[in-house]
Amino acid sequence: MGVRNVPPHAASMLESLRGLGYAPATAIADLIDNSIAANSSEVSIHLEWAGPESWVRIIDDGAGMDDAALEAGMRLGARDPRAERTSGDLGRFGLGLKTASFSQARRLTVASRRNGGPAVCLRWDLDLIGKEPGAEWPLFEGPAPGSERLLAPLDQMEHGTIVLWEKVDRIVTDGFTANDMIELADRVEAHLAMTFHRLVDGQQPGLQLLLNGRVVKPWDPFLTGHPGKALESAEYRILHTTGVMVQCHVLPHRDMLKHAEQEAAAGRGGWTQQEGFYVYRNRRLLLAGGWLGLGDGGKPWPRDEAHRLARIRLDIPNSADAEWKINVLKSTASPPVRLRPQLHRLASETRETARRVFAHRGHITPLTGTRSNAVAEAWQVRRSAQGTSYRIARDHDLVASILDRAGSIKPDFLALLRLIEETVPVQRIWLDTAEDKETPRTGFAGAPESEIMETLSSMFEALVKFRRLNPADARERLGRTPPFDRHLDLVSALEVKDSK
Repeated sequence: MGVRNVPPHAASMLESLRGLGYAPATAIADLIDNSIAANSSEVSIHLEWAGPESWVRIIDDGAGMDDAALEAGMRLGARDPRAERTSGDLGRFGLGLKTASFSQARRLTVASRRNGGPAVCLRWDLDLIGKEPGAEWPLFEGPAPGSERLLAPLDQMEHGTIVLWEKVDRIVTDGFTANDMIELADRVEAHLAMTFHRLVDGQQPGLQLLLNGRVVKPWDPFLTGHPGKALESAEYRILHTTGVMVQCHVLPHRDMLKHAEQEAAAGRGGWTQQEGFYVYRNRRLLLAGGWLGLGDGGKPWPRDEAHRLARIRLDIPNSADAEWKINVLKSTASPPVRLRPQLHRLASETRETARRVFAHRGHITPLTGTRSNAVAEAWQVRRSAQGTSYRIARDHDLVASILDRAGSIKPDFLALLRLIEETVPVQRIWLDTAEDKETPRTGFAGAPESEIMETLSSMFEALVKFRRLNPADARERLGRTPPFDRHLDLVSALEVKDSK
């Protein structure tokens, strides 16, 4: 059997690796993974605007590397992804440092020092590939001439590593300005705040991230511990796995949050884009949002307004990377088939709770039925093969009492109700909801107390005089009925009007 040795062409392969799909923020996050694996307590990222000479630098205070370890780390495919790793290792393919860096820059320089050892430095320069005699894959020693000052901080460190990107042609493109660099820094900060939030959060976090000298504050997608949340479950261990944990969350409705909390909870992608599963490996976020292809009737669930408050934390060990199909960019995950029924059940329950919270603007009926004595809802939803329709309940206490007293205008009143039912601006409501990213204001939101009291008094009179309830029972029933359950002080002030 003939055997041929067909090594890749260095220049072609390296240029191809630049197109894996990294954004600047995800590329920087990949480098921070290496810093975490090196037991760093502080990582400092700096984005410097200098026109075509702009650069990006990442400094960590981790264990550092000696010459042999640095050379191994700069080698493409430095490790077998099938090899067993330590439980805290965030890498897998041995490509992250190189592919993430090449995706943004043509020159990658890494300088490092182990405790008590000398500083070592190696450099890849894509512009010099194929130009060195006898070295198809030339790895240069030391920084590029003129770049020594950018590695100077290592001289003051006992141990640590500096990664330097120069010739950042995928960042500084035609028309890129200083303002664009500022906006890029904001995007990077938001991504790091989300990706590493569980590592930088707490009273004594194990990691601190600095971006251009400013501390990166964590962004918690779950509003953990917020008193207005409808659901914050215990942690569940997924059966038939080792180390896969899940926790279900339903965030408070926007009406239940302060303005600053609303902006924070929405995240950079907005409420709808942030719903779904958040997949973590060793507390590092891999995937933010989406439903992992789960759904009903063969159709995956979309990200939609009705379930925007549902977020599910899913932790997997790094030993499950291959089974979950984690890609090089750490941006996709697919649950094993045997786990999908469990995840589907938990997600369905979480989505249903989120839907009820969204529909009732945060005021939902507990499953225990404590509102069983409430006034019936004014609108009835009817579903049939022809579609869904919405009808005003003719047996609603206020509607029924008016019909009872309508006399000769009863047909006109019924015609008015039918007209309202048939002209509900459903499409306009849906369009406004989609554009405004919020449901139209209902439930007397923002209305003066006098307006609320007018409707409330009419409801009270209908219960007392038409339904023959005593005033105390009528007040109790109204106190259990949305939206009046939000105005208990007005309910308690209701009194029967004297008949004239």
